[in-house]
Amino acid sequence: MKKDNLLSNDKTAPIAVPLFAILIGLIVGALIMLCLGYNPLTAYLNLLQGCGLLPKPSYAGYKSMLTDFTSFLNALTPMIFAALSVAVAYKAGLFNIGVSGQMVTAAFVATVLVGYSDLSAWIAKPLVLVIGIIVGALIGGLIGFLKYKFNINEVVSSIMLNYIAQYIISFFIKTRYVDPVSRQSKVISKASRWSMMNTEIGNLKIDLPLAFPIAVIAAIFVYFLLKKTRIGYEIKTVGASRTAAKYAGIKVGGTMVLSMVISGALAGLAGITYYMGYYGSIQPGTLPSMGFDAIAVCLLGNINPIGILFSSFMITAISKGSTYMSSTSGVQAEIVSVITGVILLFSACGAYIRYVAKRRKEDK
Repeated sequence: MKKDNLLSNDKTAPIAVPLFAILIGLIVGALIMLCLGYNPLTAYLNLLQGCGLLPKPSYAGYKSMLTDFTSFLNALTPMIFAALSVAVAYKAGLFNIGVSGQMVTAAFVATVLVGYSDLSAWIAKPLVLVIGIIVGALIGGLIGFLKYKFNINEVVSSIMLNYIAQYIISFFIKTRYVDPVSRQSKVISKASRWSMMNTEIGNLKIDLPLAFPIAVIAAIFVYFLLKKTRIGYEIKTVGASRTAAKYAGIKVGGTMVLSMVISGALAGLAGITYYMGYYGSIQPGTLPSMGFDAIAVCLLGNINPIGILFSSFMITAISKGSTYMSSTSGVQAEIVSVITGVILLFSACGAYIRYVAKRRKEDK
């Protein structure tokens, strides 16, 4: 019998399929660039330079490859939290499409309660994390409760809560907390912000993402939770079959609510590190696209917390480096969106790719 190839083998497919999706995306992007008269190798080189993975030919004052890389990590941190949020819900058979609403709500509440206060950094920084976790968990728990108690589809309730959060928060920002110059919410205090912006280290001004280690720890924690604990086993069992889980003595409703509580808490952390870390304010009337991008990033990482670390790194690098690539190579920023879209499309079709690979092997 012919051996399985990398795409059809159950052991190698979780890694091979995402790599295949990335390769296809890069090839498609390169073909588009060639058709438009650009050099794809130069463009991809500029892409890596833009996110600090390769050195640029020259730098402005107080900047270096290190400052570009720390800025990249600053953008990466909330993406990890957001993708982990989607993964936990997905493992329970639920689809948390409300990550964006949970992000902005958690950040707004923390901003109003702590971000505009005179609290010291030792109190403000951990306090905004706690508030973000609580607010996100409450919203996620509400979605899970509505699903369990009234069988309201979590996609519908998540989308509706997104709209509610978007318009209510926009109203309060525009009427009470708006900055007359930027037309966004007033900038939060440095003490409550989870990114130390323009921190002078030697002759450099670096943006230090303080929450990045927490994001990595969160990924390891979620991996351990799902793989090694009873709660994780129950979440995965409910996701696989609620009927089987019920006959196994698992409290299906409680597990669904718990999974959404954990998912919401992670979304809350994403909101804190996005609005009170990477940015220092909230744009009214707009939900963060990261909450929706995280769904595809989660799929690219095979819904595995460790895989999510790498997929978040990949997608954030493409997004972060696109500005420099566009300004240096002249490649339109929309091409980067095409590359990202193709990568995520093929990653979402991972099960079909494995099926086709197995069928081809059987035919041979």
